[in-house]
Amino acid sequence: MAIHKIQIDDFVTIDYELIAIHSSTEDYRLAYFINQTLQILLEKSTKDISVTSAKAEGCFSRFFFEDADTGVVWDFIQNKTTRAITKTTSTSNASLFSEAEIAITASSSLLPELKKVDYILKVENVPSSFKPNAVVNQLLGIKHITTAYTIDHDKLKSKNNLIF
Repeated sequence: MAIHKIQIDDFVTIDYELIAIHSSTEDYRLAYFINQTLQILLEKSTKDISVTSAKAEGCFSRFFFEDADTGVVWDFIQNKTTRAITKTTSTSNASLFSEAEIAITASSSLLPELKKVDYILKVENVPSSFKPNAVVNQLLGIKHITTAYTIDHDKLKSKNNLIF
């Protein structure tokens, strides 16, 4: 009797493409320009993506579009977020500044290994005819995008943050 072994890698298939986008434009404006360029209809999702790590906690905005004809799902996700934290400090000396509030900003990233990337475009259920480099070239035509490039899945340690 033959023994059949099933590898975990047999079940893990990458059926999505990732594109990194660098831009200082607000997410809703950039989603509008992407809609015009790629002829899709990204809409703001009612639920943001929350990620908690040992260092920080972040809430990232998400724009979503599912093409009913092809089944392709487009996610435009914010990769960087900052939030203000106020701390009250007190000293034992009775002075003018014995109690003071300090505002601290904490920043976090959805994909910590790509801290400099502003946005991520995730394209799921891609057909075999899908060309990510063609999408990158179209995105580079948007004047508000500084640069865009594809991301290699194998180099990501935090790819579980992309499951939502």
